[in-house]
Amino acid sequence: MRDSILGREPHDWDVTTNARPEQVAKLFRSVETGLKHGTLTVLVDGDSYEVTTFRSEGVYSDGRRPDEIQFLDRIDQDLARRDFTMNAIAYDPIGDAFCDPFNGQSDIRSRTIRAVGDPMERFSEDGLRSLRALRFMVTLGFEIDSKTYEAIPRTLDTYSKVSAERVRDEWFKIMTAHLPSDAFRAMDYTGMLSITAPEMTPMIKCTQNRYHGFDVWEHSLATLDACPEEDPVLRWGALFHDIGKPKSKGVHPEHGDATFYDHENIGADMAIEILPRMKLSNEDQERIVHLVRHHFIRYSAEWSSATIRRWVRRVGLDNVASLCTLARADIFGKGPARVQLEEDLINELEVKIAKMRVTEVMPTSTKVLTINGNDVMTHLGIGPGPTVGRVLTALLELVTDNPEVNTRENLLTLAETIVASS
Repeated sequence: MRDSILGREPHDWDVTTNARPEQVAKLFRSVETGLKHGTLTVLVDGDSYEVTTFRSEGVYSDGRRPDEIQFLDRIDQDLARRDFTMNAIAYDPIGDAFCDPFNGQSDIRSRTIRAVGDPMERFSEDGLRSLRALRFMVTLGFEIDSKTYEAIPRTLDTYSKVSAERVRDEWFKIMTAHLPSDAFRAMDYTGMLSITAPEMTPMIKCTQNRYHGFDVWEHSLATLDACPEEDPVLRWGALFHDIGKPKSKGVHPEHGDATFYDHENIGADMAIEILPRMKLSNEDQERIVHLVRHHFIRYSAEWSSATIRRWVRRVGLDNVASLCTLARADIFGKGPARVQLEEDLINELEVKIAKMRVTEVMPTSTKVLTINGNDVMTHLGIGPGPTVGRVLTALLELVTDNPEVNTRENLLTLAETIVASS
């Protein structure tokens, strides 16, 4: 009901009834998807609807699910177990009336997130509710009621029991907000961040050099906000991109300014440790680690075409757009110290690569060569082995410097030279 009241297109509908599950099963074609908790999936004209019997819930000993439930006859009793007042509203389509025992509609109008009843009880029942509050705060643009907010740090023991998968899903939803940074600041303030990703806490108040207007944490959050909300994985990369700076921080021997040598590789290695623990997919992990490892683009106008090709080969052609987007967000995240020239250089690099792709095949791997391993073996009269790979790699280096040599005749002749000189 919340989204309907807000004038937003609902993603799904929750249907609840005083009919017991066995009664629903007799009336409709259904699938048992959560019978233990009174839920059936009803199939109607090719669509599916989750139908749950009014229920109350017992103790949540694991901080996630109730140990037991009890079926009820009244909707207001069912709504009393919901997390927030804005989610504790029901609509009776037959009677054309709302049931709103906790004034959820009023809280929606005032854009307030308020726990149903005692927030300490609600957050102690299910530890994910505190993180959901932060997610709703940034995705809906609401404010959290003070009493509800104050209960979050007091129920961290329950939050610590929440599975990594559930936290991961909430983080992904947070990444779709216009300004996800507010949720992560709240995670830090309430202590949630130190439970989920303690490796991030050293970023907070880690001062930087004269090229940055913010500490590492605030810079990372500004970079996060500057990335497109349509690409949540890129935003994960932005949040993690400077996580290696506290470990790499040093002092320049001449001017005494802070240095962060190799922070991108240190950060990528840290991400390799953190992301599996948060149960991200292998594909998402690989992309985020790659973004962190290669986010620091050292392009200058003096780069030759061969240098650009080598950079593209190192980072992967498919990753160029994301890395340039992250680089621009990184520059924006410097705040008052931002230099327009830096952004102009990133734009220039992207334009040069686009123009090069029109006139040549970018040498991203040996697959772009006009010959393959079989051609090398046949022409040189050799069998499978490391020599074949070594020849192809050497040819790729030559094509990177001079794409014009990428013809079958040229490469076979060059292969002879490579073997002869080895």
